[in-house]
Formats: sequence, structure tokens, C-alpha cells
Amino acid sequence: MTTSRDSDLCVITCALTGVLANRKQCEGIPYTPVEIADEAKRAYDAGAAVVHIHARNDDGTPTYAPETFAAIKKEIQARCPIILNFSTGTISEDVSLQAQTLLEVRPEIGALNMGTMNYAKYSEKRKQFVFDMVFPNTYEKIVKLLTVMNEAGVKPELECFDSGHTEGIWPLIDMGLLKGPLQFSFIVGVLGGIPPMIESLQLQTKIMPRGSEWEVIGIGRCGWRMIASALVLGGNIRCGLEDNIYMPDGVSMARSNGDLVEVAARMVRDTGRRVATVDEARAILSLGARA
Repeated sequence: MTTSRDSDLCVITCALTGVLANRKQCEGIPYTPVEIADEAKRAYDAGAAVVHIHARNDDGTPTYAPETFAAIKKEIQARCPIILNFSTGTISEDVSLQAQTLLEVRPEIGALNMGTMNYAKYSEKRKQFVFDMVFPNTYEKIVKLLTVMNEAGVKPELECFDSGHTEGIWPLIDMGLLKGPLQFSFIVGVLGGIPPMIESLQLQTKIMPRGSEWEVIGIGRCGWRMIASALVLGGNIRCGLEDNIYMPDGVSMARSNGDLVEVAARMVRDTGRRVATVDEARAILSLGARA
């Protein structure tokens, strides 16, 4: 965070596609690089300064291929100057493709999952788990990705699903792998992680190092309430079809990421804050001048 940080400014990030949702659930979810880039432009036009990106094959299945991320970057940059944040998340301990993407494609920000956790979804209606898995993120895996991010000049976005993930950064600071000002994302609403409560955000922001930037990521139905909570607490926000496919009424499905960003931007303004431009977001997130 810069010394001139205006507390009224709010950076909006849009998570365009994710890896789990598909077009059977929401027709607006993009798959191809061109579709993802078109959604990035819609998000940018609506007020987003950053887009968080997972890559997909043309059939919608996830891919970690560096050439696909490169195609996505090229298509987006041909449409708008939005800041690119690439996912590095994988259940595998092998992060060689993620490392290759960071080194060759060089997004300005790289999302970095900060701890292992149960990752599940439960259906109260069916009385069973929709999915149930362990999301492994050992320190060995985190160190590999951080080392490459530092080499490539990519800013790590520290994704913390629980308070232990936030507290657990201190060895990485001690090793010199993490240097401030830090950027955190506090994910709430995932079964196995911290619950979607304003107290959760208050705890997380108390744990993080002073001077850090943070945003909330509310998964599913809690998303809009947690965005409102973060706005009151002075944080940045994330929305998008990866996180929540419904409008605030919980019934109407978003047609595009732009629909969701329009609501988020209005919420920013309705709480007396201002939507950060790309250049303002670059300064807030300590990204330096545009390459």
C-alpha cells in the first residue's frame, strides 16, 4: 500500500470463469480465450480493474497449458488495459506448468493458495455431499510457486481460506520469500474454511501484517453480503461467475460477468466509496508502472 492510499477507493476484481461451474449451470461462463477476453472487457467496462483467470479447453474442461494462458493474455490486452491475475491453483503437487506460465506469460499478479484444507460442498436438500476433497497446499508447494513468482516479477495474491492460512505466512516472510506490502484475499463460504461472517473478516484483517491490502471473496449465496461487509470494513472486493452466478435477488442468473460487476460497482458507490481505475488499482496493489 502506498502512502497516498485513499481509503475511499475500492479495487474491484472479477473472477471470470473458475474451474468448477459449466454452461449447464450458467450459459454465460466463458471457455475459450476469445470468450474469456470478451468477458474481461465487459467486466472492465462495468468497473473492474483486475480479472482473475483460470484457463479452459474449448470444451470447458480446465487446462494449465501455458500457451492457453498466453492466448488469453493476448486477447484481453487487445481489448482493454485491465490487470491480469492468473490462478496457480491445483490439487497436484506438480506445479511445473504453473511455474512455466508465470515465467513465460508473466501476469502482473499470481493467485497463491496459502494452506491445505478440506474443500467440500454439501446439499441440504439431498442430505449428501456434492463433492468432498482435500485441497493440498504444502509449504513445499507454496515455496516453489513463490520462488518462481519472485523470479518472474509477479505479485503474489495470498488466498487464505482460514485464519491459520493468514497466520501461516510468517515463515515465508522470515525466509525472505514474501515482502510487503502484501496482498490478501480472504475466501469465505467454502465448507472447510472460515465461515461467511463479518467477524471472520475482522479476525483475518487483525492477523494480516499492518499495511497490507485485502479483498473478500464470498463463494455462493453469501457473496453479496460479504461484499457489503468488506465495503464497510474498508476492503477491496471480488465478484464474478467463478464465485456466484446469481444476482442479489438469489433467483435471477447473471448473463455475464459484466452484470455482476455493475452491481458491485453500484454497491461501492452506495457505501460512499469510489471504484478504483486501473491506474489507481495499480498504485494501491503496488504493481508499479505498466509494462
